[in-house]
Amino acid sequence: MRPMAVKAVLIAGPTASGKSALALELAQALDATVINADSMQVYREAPILTAQPNSAEKAKLPHPLYGHVSAREAYSVGRFAREAGEVLARTKGIAIFVGGTGLYFSALTEGLADIPPIPAEIRAKTRALLEEIGVEALHRELAARDPQTASGLRPSDPQRVQRAYEVLEATGRPLIEWQREKTPPLLANLEPIKVVLDLPRPDLRLRIAERLKRMLAQGALEEARALADLDPALPAAKILGLAEFVQLAEGSLSQEQALGRAAVATGQFAKRQSTWFRNRMADWKVFETAGPSLPADALHQIVDRIRQHR
Repeated sequence: MRPMAVKAVLIAGPTASGKSALALELAQALDATVINADSMQVYREAPILTAQPNSAEKAKLPHPLYGHVSAREAYSVGRFAREAGEVLARTKGIAIFVGGTGLYFSALTEGLADIPPIPAEIRAKTRALLEEIGVEALHRELAARDPQTASGLRPSDPQRVQRAYEVLEATGRPLIEWQREKTPPLLANLEPIKVVLDLPRPDLRLRIAERLKRMLAQGALEEARALADLDPALPAAKILGLAEFVQLAEGSLSQEQALGRAAVATGQFAKRQSTWFRNRMADWKVFETAGPSLPADALHQIVDRIRQHR
């Protein structure tokens, strides 16, 4: 039997691991479409802070779902799944999904919890409660009513704690129950090539530090100034480096302090990403690289496998 043709390639990896550069090289070799699978690279006001492909790179081939949403909107994995499905339906060649957001890849390969929309009044009420009592107290309230969901959430994570609480309020069911009832994955009828990039920790720290310096040189401080009043409850408030660069713009941190703190926070986030990939993507092919170089083996092996399946 002739093997199924490859229609999708998934490239995951921690921030600053070189996955976007690999996706671009691969897409040029295959005349493919690069589709964003990173929750921060959807925001139009922060192309530098979120390390989106630049205009020259986007001009080489299609790059849907980059910079198409306002940072002042609450973009979600559900919206990503809908938009990615629409992009996939009109993509004639190979689709290369690239990013660092594990939940987005879960939507592609495992499906999504079909949670009903949360009424605006419940969302507002929950938000007001969060502001009144704080995230840790709200987490305790959630734990008293929904211990299973609460046990899987960090008490310091306002976005996810608020989400779990409002789902319970709106539906009367724990979030974890909804998550067990998933819709079919977007790539259910495909056999995608699934790749994770991995780097030694010292190399990744070096790449993070160098990228933060480049961001400053390219204009990240101006982006931070424009987002200084961003609602901290919005997902975009978690853009890496934003808080530190806002403090730099305001003069409360020196450039050295801002870069240092942003590098530490980014490194901690990258570690959490790698942990997710190890635990949730055990069947993905891992490519290791070192220093500033791209994993050439990943490029060659993916291209070879695609050509074999055509």
